Amino acid sequence: MAKPKEPLPLTEAFYYILIALYPRPSHGYGIMQDVEAMSGGRVKLGAGTLYTALNALLGKGLIEHYPVPDGTDARRKLYVMTEAGKEAAAAEMNRLEELLAVGRRIMQSGEA
Repeated sequence: MAKPKEPLPLTEAFYYILIALYPRPSHGYGIMQDVEAMSGGRVKLGAGTLYTALNALLGKGLIEHYPVPDGTDARRKLYVMTEAGKEAAAAEMNRLEELLAVGRRIMQSGEA
């Protein structure tokens, strides 16, 4: 398994794609639908954006190809999150939580 290369910070698209792949392997169209649903329709990935992001995530070792089950269209590629991807997603959540906590603290107290 490849070690992630500079995984943080994740772009919003990368983050959503990783989270979409957390519970189960999925194919491109399924990922697009999941991301749109998770974001309440705010994030809509086009095919070009999605496949560019998938290739980048593959290159960083955060996702990998998943074997296509027998009887499934072999042209449909499945993707799954790697352990490195899970670590990167968890690290990104921690980073975002820190940003929120600091922002809230400063906005409530008025002091840095």
